[in-house]
Amino acid sequence: MSHSTVDHLVTMANQIGDFFETMTDRDQSLKDISGHLKRSWAPPMRRKLLEHIDHGGTGLKDIVLQAVQTNKII
Repeated sequence: MSHSTVDHLVTMANQIGDFFETMTDRDQSLKDISGHLKRSWAPPMRRKLLEHIDHGGTGLKDIVLQAVQTNKII
């Protein structure tokens, strides 16, 4: 996937994070973010997001990073 594809994945993941970040229960928000990614994103997309996180996760919101790091998406 190209760099612009990674940027697009980061944007989409952050939009998901924006939605769930409004919830009052942070732990549930983290589960819901990772659950959404697992249900809605194809495995190659999830793998690319994990690869991006392994390389620093530049541009990802903290809540998205935490959700992916604490809950399995693959």
